[in-house]
Amino acid sequence: MPKTDRNNRKERGEDGKIRAYFERLFSKYDVRNEQQFALFGKWLIFILLLIVQSLLLLQHFDMFFSIKKWWAAFPLQVNVALFTLSEALKLFVVKSKTFTVLFYVFNAVSACAFLFLASGTYALIIYILVLTEFYITVQKGKAVAWIYVLCVPLYALIYTARMLSFDEVDLPLMKLLQESIGAFVLLTAHFLLSQIALAFYRQFLRLDKTLKELNESKKELEKAYEAVREVSVLEERQRIAKEIHDTAGHSLTTVIMQMESAKLIVNDNPEEAKQKIAAANLRARHALEELRDSVHLLSGATAPKSLKDELTSILHESTDGTGIKIRSDVGELFAAQSKHRFLCNTLKEGISNGLRHGGATAFWFECKQENGKILFVLSDNGRGVDGSIVNKGFGLTTMEERARALGGEITFTSEDGEGFEIRMQLPADTKE
Repeated sequence: MPKTDRNNRKERGEDGKIRAYFERLFSKYDVRNEQQFALFGKWLIFILLLIVQSLLLLQHFDMFFSIKKWWAAFPLQVNVALFTLSEALKLFVVKSKTFTVLFYVFNAVSACAFLFLASGTYALIIYILVLTEFYITVQKGKAVAWIYVLCVPLYALIYTARMLSFDEVDLPLMKLLQESIGAFVLLTAHFLLSQIALAFYRQFLRLDKTLKELNESKKELEKAYEAVREVSVLEERQRIAKEIHDTAGHSLTTVIMQMESAKLIVNDNPEEAKQKIAAANLRARHALEELRDSVHLLSGATAPKSLKDELTSILHESTDGTGIKIRSDVGELFAAQSKHRFLCNTLKEGISNGLRHGGATAFWFECKQENGKILFVLSDNGRGVDGSIVNKGFGLTTMEERARALGGEITFTSEDGEGFEIRMQLPADTKE
């Protein structure tokens, strides 16, 4: 392998290790967690302070070897050591609020001392870093404002006093004012920018928290929706199963009983046996249609016919090949799926009952929508019964309960020899 390729691969490997190191270092701190962000900020400020203080000492390195200036270098070293120790204790060790306040005061004094013990911009950077740590740690608006009001003018005064002392007594007044005002403006700009940055960060935290709450709410709603959907599907299946049991099952039982009855009287009374067979045939057709409707519902299919077409189809099915006559007046109708099925089943049940119990040969059917109501009337020319003793068997009882559950009402009227009538009203629905 060429030497150049090996060197390039080695450099890429070292860069990858450095990048991986910093990724591991910064991934430990989640900026969306305010406590972890504050800890990261403390470490960053402490490291920057160490760097700036090291540069400050290097700037005054010649003083350590000068007999005339050693007296100035020694206090600077002591101040650096004490300042570093107090910052480390305050940031990472001390938890008591009382001691924290004392360390804040000591750090402020020590930062001001750098202005007298050193020259250049490093002292100003140290002062800015200390104020930054104050602004990050102290979250109350009034406390931050008081820190600015006290510390920024204090720096300008100390900076002016230093410029007037020592070797700078002959500094022009205008130059002194310019530098003092410049330092004041710089610290004010730092205060404003730091507060804007912290305000944006706290707004980011609030938005992140809101987003998390919304995501949690979304997940809970999805779970609730799924649970409701499962319950709805189960309830619908149970309803359809009950309907199959109550209608198709009852119809098939009736068919068997009518066929058995017709078989017993076919020799003695062939006309009545023929009538019973016709009624059983119609009942079987209705039962088959009910089973098909239920299967369609279970498979998720929707009814392809309108309510008017469905009712008309039942009438044609009842008259084809049975010798039954049905006159009708069916208007344009719209009803929800539950009412749609109930109206169709009631028509089937009414025709079957008229044939089976009343021996009817003709029917009158009317179904219209008027004044927000669906009006349903089915009457026959059968034997009828005494109106005061109408026997509400299984079928009529189920009709009555279902009509009441759908917000309507149903009545059964009959007179001996005058046939039987079912009259019902249901609340109409509107198309969406």
